[in-house]
Amino acid sequence: MGKDLKGKNCGKGISQRKDGLYHARFTDRSGKRQQNYFKKLPEARNWLEEAKHADKHGTFVPPDMIVDEWFEYWIENIVADLAPNTLRNYRERYKFNIQPIIGKMQMSNVKPMHCKKVLLKMEENYAGSTIRQTYIAMGTMFKSALMNDIIIKHPMNGVRYTKPVRAVNDIKFLTREEQQIFLQAAKRSHNYFQYALILETGLRTGELIGLTWDAVDFDKRTITVNKTLEYRHKAKFWRAGPPKTQQSYRTIPMTHRAYVILKRMWDVRDYRKESPMLSETLEFIDRRTGLTSKLVMKDLVFINFRTGMPAKNSSYDTHLYKLCDEAGIKRFCMHALRHTYATRAIESGMPPKVLQKLLGHASLQTTMDRYVHVTDSSMNQAIKQFESNQVS
Repeated sequence: MGKDLKGKNCGKGISQRKDGLYHARFTDRSGKRQQNYFKKLPEARNWLEEAKHADKHGTFVPPDMIVDEWFEYWIENIVADLAPNTLRNYRERYKFNIQPIIGKMQMSNVKPMHCKKVLLKMEENYAGSTIRQTYIAMGTMFKSALMNDIIIKHPMNGVRYTKPVRAVNDIKFLTREEQQIFLQAAKRSHNYFQYALILETGLRTGELIGLTWDAVDFDKRTITVNKTLEYRHKAKFWRAGPPKTQQSYRTIPMTHRAYVILKRMWDVRDYRKESPMLSETLEFIDRRTGLTSKLVMKDLVFINFRTGMPAKNSSYDTHLYKLCDEAGIKRFCMHALRHTYATRAIESGMPPKVLQKLLGHASLQTTMDRYVHVTDSSMNQAIKQFESNQVS
């Protein structure tokens, strides 16, 4: 039985050091001694009990593991249910920025100065948004380690990044005039209905590509967002997945234009070219239930008229650039159409909280910070309204 500094028994496998920390230890199934340190006795007892149980069932995570080992355990077992794009971002930021600096260090030895070094190394060659992604990945990884008693102190306390993230004013959206010019040019495109639908609904590109007829209710005039579809270029295959976040599951009321677009696609669905690959059914895990869901490729609303396959994310952007050049407006990507939808919604007086739900954002702050812009036309309109109410 170990004892504390006052001579009281702490329990088997636990003792108190001179610095006040409680030392918990046991021998695992492989014969290796495992130990950890805590500020409070109940924490040490809980860890010891849970660690022994985990070791018995083969799920124990050694507290002296190095950062590389923890990252792999964390990404495979703790955050594995996140969106594929989020996991890919975590892996890329770890591989290229975090791992070279702290990957071989023991988790308990990582200090704020090491984490700050990771961010400082990126200052010269990376955009502020990428540094922010690294900051989030590293912080989330260590927070999980703290919650699971792998470390006793968060090594990023007080650590900040200084390079500014792209300002809201730099986020591209179309003015009313640009939107009109673009839509006029897009009418000559086979992708016109896809572009127009995003401007009416604010769908993300993956949500548009993965839209299937079972998610379209013409009677209620709604669109249900419950899956996404993307092409993985390196592996060369299509992958279905859940929406980006839990809040991204949503049902959107159709505008009249959205209804007309989808009704048109429904009426011509039997006459389109279809690739043999559309006979496939893709499976993915529903983020809300943890159960397997399916995406029937043949049920997709939008298919490339040449290939009979879904259009790839990148091909949409490439085609958009050509349309912009033809229309004589500055180039933009697919996501700018979603920004434009949000901007028009705010200009029309839509409450930000409603817009948050329609866009599928987890927080209102995201909607306000990222998608709400004050345009010249909206300012002019506000001034006119102000003048009309002035006392002469």
